[in-house]
Amino acid sequence: MLLRKRPWKHSPTSRPPPKRLLARLKPRGPLWRNGDFLRLWSAQTISLFGSQISDLALPFVAILTLKATTFEVAALAVVDRLPFVLFTLPAGVWVDRLRRRPILIAADWGRGAALVSIPVAYAAGVLTLSQLYVVGFLTGTLTVFFDIAYQSYLPSLVERHQLADGNAKLQTSGSAASVVGPGLAGVLIGALKAPYAVAMDAASFVASALFMSRMHGAESAPTATASRRMRAEIIDGLRYVLRHPIMRPFMWFVATSNFFTTMIGSIILVFAVRDLHLTAATVGVIFSLGSVGFLAGALLGGRISRALGVGPAMILEAALGGAPWILVPLASGSRAIPFIVIPEMLFGFFAVSFNVTGISLLQAITPDRMLGRMNASRRFFVWGVMPLGGLLGGALATQIGLRPTLWVGALGAGVAFLPLLLSPVRHVARHEDAEKLVAIINEEFLESTASTA
Repeated sequence: MLLRKRPWKHSPTSRPPPKRLLARLKPRGPLWRNGDFLRLWSAQTISLFGSQISDLALPFVAILTLKATTFEVAALAVVDRLPFVLFTLPAGVWVDRLRRRPILIAADWGRGAALVSIPVAYAAGVLTLSQLYVVGFLTGTLTVFFDIAYQSYLPSLVERHQLADGNAKLQTSGSAASVVGPGLAGVLIGALKAPYAVAMDAASFVASALFMSRMHGAESAPTATASRRMRAEIIDGLRYVLRHPIMRPFMWFVATSNFFTTMIGSIILVFAVRDLHLTAATVGVIFSLGSVGFLAGALLGGRISRALGVGPAMILEAALGGAPWILVPLASGSRAIPFIVIPEMLFGFFAVSFNVTGISLLQAITPDRMLGRMNASRRFFVWGVMPLGGLLGGALATQIGLRPTLWVGALGAGVAFLPLLLSPVRHVARHEDAEKLVAIINEEFLESTASTA
């Protein structure tokens, strides 16, 4: 008797056929069919991996090739971040006045040209610390314009309901680059020498520019804003974020955290090389392992806010991300590697989780016409303190030593969450709660700015 073949059904003990397994792994969703988004995503992924190489290679050029002092190495981080203080606010206005794609392409070409000058100068025997500072300042300036234009350009490539998916994909690429990049950078520095490793980052910016040059989607013309001066628009953005009951404590936390973690970051490589006697390859592996937290946070962080509510999740993430830095100044001997990896990993996980939750909240409660200036004004404060943190880190390390300075940074990062804990954020369970809280403020602010236009 012939038995009729029964259709396959899933059960806890059965396995799907191979074809169905492959079908599950196949990328799905409309963004996978959006050619312009895929080109932007590819461009960003390549340049992010390249930037991870320079983030490690440039300090090693200063430390090993040019024999820079601790303060001089910290100053390199300062000049790289100084443009965020000087140019973020006007960049926000200009990005709203110009088409975004040409800004992105020009910024990539410019950063590639600046970085390639380092291996060229090294090969010619004329590389100096002053050139590193100039290159850091130029690339930092172009990054300011690129980052602000980039966040404003994405909505012109995808539908509004696809923004969350698009941002998640881009964030995952950044987190993956943080995991793989430092290890690759350590290997390249050991194999090629640090100045030549920088050439890989220059090549990544060229590749990114070429990908974006192939995007064909029409970008709408920017709205004319000649009726208002740039200064007035900048003041509107600053006034909005500083008076906001949710945004103000949000910025206080992020700015404080950035200040003290930059203090740590500005000297941690010097600490690892000169006090802990770690090689470039080992340092690269350490930062790659620590960066696993960034990737995990991008993939899993949203679950915390769904479980606890938006506000409580942000406060918990802020507290747990800062506390582990206390291990870094305790690193020595056999504890050196784990006591650097663990804080990096936990900070990465909770920082990315906080960003996903917090940025989504700010976007949800900010009027559309204020989004650009809100983003630039917020970044002015939270990025603007980073050069100061790096400068203070280098100065303190010169005066009191590396390990005591790491203690100052760790203690400051550990208490940075307090402005959030003491703010109305702790009562926000959902976006709707925050929208009700700021509805009157938004309405009053929009009326006041409309009357001065």
